[in-house]
Formats: sequence, C-alpha cells, structure tokens
Amino acid sequence: MIALDTRVSRDYSRNKGEIMKAAFKTVLLAAAAGLFSAGGAFSADKYVIDTAHSNIGFSVKHLGISKVKGKFGVFSGFIMADEKNLANCSVEVEIKADSISTDNEKRDAHLKTADFFDVEKFPTLTFKSKQVKKTKGGYTATGTFTMHGVSKEISIPFTMEKAMDPWKKMRIGVEGGLSLNRKDYGINWSNLMDNGGLVVSNDVKIDLSVEAVKE
Repeated sequence: MIALDTRVSRDYSRNKGEIMKAAFKTVLLAAAAGLFSAGGAFSADKYVIDTAHSNIGFSVKHLGISKVKGKFGVFSGFIMADEKNLANCSVEVEIKADSISTDNEKRDAHLKTADFFDVEKFPTLTFKSKQVKKTKGGYTATGTFTMHGVSKEISIPFTMEKAMDPWKKMRIGVEGGLSLNRKDYGINWSNLMDNGGLVVSNDVKIDLSVEAVKE
C-alpha cells in the first residue's frame, strides 16, 4: 500500500509539471499573437521636430493689396511615421501663442491682446491628427486644431522627404499649408476701409516647413 501511494504521488507530480509547462507555453503563444496582432502600434518611428530647422508661418492680406507675413517662434511636437502603414502615422504640435512675430513690436503687441490671440487666456495653439492619408500629390493629415479656445477639424496637405544627416541620424522634411478663416476661431477684430474692404483679411494662409529627427 505504501509503494502504491508513492507511485501515485510521483505520477501526480509528473502530470502537474506537464500541465504547468503546457499552460506556460499557451501564455507565451498568446502573448506572441498579441504582439503580432498589435504590431502596427509599435512599428512607427518617432521623429521629434527640430525647431532650429523648422518654420510655422502665416500671411494675411492688409488693405486688400499686400501681405503681412509672420511666424511663431516657440513650438514643439513630433511625427510618428510609418510609410508602410499610414494607420500608424500621427502628428502632434503645440505652439506658444505669445511667440508670434511679424517683425513689428507694436503690431505684435496688438496681436497678443484680446483683439486677436488673447495670449493670457489662450496661451497655446495645438494640432493633433486623427488620420493620415496618401494623396496623388503627397499626404493629408486630418485632425483637431485648437486656437483661441476653439477646436475644429482641419486637413493639412503635405509632402514628405527623408535624408540621413552627417551624424547618421534619419530626418524627415515636411512641407505643407492651408488657409483658415480667423473668424471661425472667434478672432473677429478688424476695421473697414472707405470702400468697405477689410483692413485685415479674414483669410489666413498657413505655411509649414518642418524638419524632424528620428529618436
């Protein structure tokens, strides 16, 4: 009877060990399957915007006859790039409103007031993409743009190029732009000319030239 008990105990221990091994193998296979099924989420490369080689600019018609150009000097962001699967691509940018510059101190001071950007109340402009699509001429990033406390969905057409810098770091260059109506974002100030035209146009052209380096 004692010998039988010992054999039963030994068989039980062996079966228990085999069950544990099988369970562990199953967990590993499930984890591997999960990684492969979600592999796209990890396949995009992150590129951080190089502000020293980037420009976020704009231009607005003045008196209907000329363009006043400006830019934002302080911004940050990144681009997740995966040319093989655009579903993994995304863009996020944050711009400091009080970094606006048109090379005229008096005008810049006015732009920072409640007449325009109201930088104390709305210190940042942001863009966060929801989708990136391939187009005939390049790509389009669609997402939420927030300015002056108002958020709207916009689409930004752009082109992209890649190059290796002298320090063996991969870089991408993005050129894009669009037009916005400032009144859509609650920036309404203007004066009328004698002919009924606007001193400052409602339409603002945005020009983007961005360089980003792979992390």
